[in-house]
Amino acid sequence: MIFKVFFQKSLTEVPVREHTQTVYVEAETVNEVRQKLADRKYNIEYIQEIKGKFLDYEKETNSLELENV
Repeated sequence: MIFKVFFQKSLTEVPVREHTQTVYVEAETVNEVRQKLADRKYNIEYIQEIKGKFLDYEKETNSLELENV
């Protein structure tokens, strides 16, 4: 499964929507995504499973680039 992770790069700053970044991770569960990204010290806001038409849209807009973790 592919997950879209919304995060802030800093754990010490208050999250600001305009600074939210995304990364795509392939994993079996949300917990596995968190484990894979644990060493990066991201302030994870939300993890969303991407499938079906949402996955097709992400591929068409060329924004889908899987992170190697």
